[in-house]
Amino acid sequence: MRQNCPEHEHRGRATVQAWLIALIGPIALIFSQTFPLHAQTLTQQSIAQQVEQLSAAMARTESQVEESQRQLEIMRRQLATLQARMGLPGADATDSASESNAANAASNLAAQVDALREQQGVQESQIATQDQAKVESESKYPVKVSGLILLNGFVNTQKVDIAATPTIAAGGPGSTGLSLWQTVLGLDARGPSLFGARSFADVRVDFDGGSYASTNSTGGYNGSLGMLRLRTAHATMEWQHTQAFFSLDRPIFSPYTPSSLTAIAIPALAWSGNLWSWNPQVGATHDFSLSSSLRLRAQTALIDVSDAPAVAGGVAPSVTAANLPADNTISSPSAAEQSRWPGVESRLALLGVEENAAQLGIGGYFAPHRILNGTRFDAWAGTLDYRQPLPARLELTASAYRGQSLGGLGGGGFKDYAYYFDGHDTYFRALDDMGGWAQLKERASERLEFNAAFGIDNVPAGQLRPYASPYSTPYQNLARNRTFGGNVIYSPSAYLLFSLEYRRLDSSPVNSPANGSNVIGVGAGYKF
Repeated sequence: MRQNCPEHEHRGRATVQAWLIALIGPIALIFSQTFPLHAQTLTQQSIAQQVEQLSAAMARTESQVEESQRQLEIMRRQLATLQARMGLPGADATDSASESNAANAASNLAAQVDALREQQGVQESQIATQDQAKVESESKYPVKVSGLILLNGFVNTQKVDIAATPTIAAGGPGSTGLSLWQTVLGLDARGPSLFGARSFADVRVDFDGGSYASTNSTGGYNGSLGMLRLRTAHATMEWQHTQAFFSLDRPIFSPYTPSSLTAIAIPALAWSGNLWSWNPQVGATHDFSLSSSLRLRAQTALIDVSDAPAVAGGVAPSVTAANLPADNTISSPSAAEQSRWPGVESRLALLGVEENAAQLGIGGYFAPHRILNGTRFDAWAGTLDYRQPLPARLELTASAYRGQSLGGLGGGGFKDYAYYFDGHDTYFRALDDMGGWAQLKERASERLEFNAAFGIDNVPAGQLRPYASPYSTPYQNLARNRTFGGNVIYSPSAYLLFSLEYRRLDSSPVNSPANGSNVIGVGAGYKF
């Protein structure tokens, strides 16, 4: 019968205590050095400090592992020697058990070391990513470069105003070609917190300015005579329920735009019911909570509206022999700027808490205008917009308006007013306008969507007919413009986009038969 030796028990307890200290010490050290990562909010400097701390912790842990293994090996040998001297059976079994325990302890500590190495590798990868994505700015706050390299192919069965980005049918032979002018580049910046608000800004440019300078079809929107063109810009301060902003963008009462990959330079359904034009604005937005699932959004802004393109580049009452500037290289102010009062716009919308919830909005717009011969008129509009998710991954989006002199916003058949000269007399009329658009979208999957849309812009023919002239531009005689069509957009990855699109343009001058053109477009884009 086996008897316990007091000396053996004492040494065994000491051995077990030493073994536990050796095993638990490194593990406690590991957990004391481990801390949660917040990669989205840490700066590059703090991440680098964490990597240094983890490297030091790993080195200390590896040293502890080696020391623990050395002490375990010494204790195993001492225990085997003691058992051999006392002639106790089970020496081999105890030796095997000691080896097994030592192996388990070493394995556990090695696993902890591997975890630290993996954690260090993740942080080094994050540092490399930040080094690669960092764009230096004067403010030292992060700036992100983004863009869309876009190739468009087009076939127009009849003559249109601009071959690559058509908006009206003009009558005559068609055209076919390729374009990269709709390529878009952008900068996004995040700034400091100020008065408890987050600050951020962005700007977008494209290369489609040259086509407008050559055709003079949108003169008021594109002061640049070169290829590079400023599209949109935003600077925003955002609190929990409030935003303050200034921007160059579409009106706040026209928040949606139809989906298209072949109509980027001029948005889809422009001049066919989509009030899209990019104008300087400054304003604020506030969300009121009505219930746990419903909000009321109130928006208001001041807006500086550009001249309608049919007036900006052509002869109008504002440019006659009697009132031309002495130096005709001087740029004249727009009709809205000559009124010396800014335009105002507003919108109220009911919307759900979820990002893609249904929305119903009503809006208004008013801007006084004055031209150089002293004639005054007002531009105004009332608007309605609606977005509704539907079953089967469908979504309906619609917008409508009724107003006057909306050429500066992308309506009115490219014009705010009509006029003609009779001797020394000028006859003038601000034109009413009404229109809208609707789109039905089906998201078949995360990568595939189908869109069908229709839009119309209509100036009353009775108002326009007395001012029609065979010598006027197609835009000044245009009473109604309609567009309908559809597209399929496929994105095989987050960076690639492909599209096939069909549009039908129907344009009706007040003094001649309607013109039509079928537009077939393909698009291939790479996002970065």
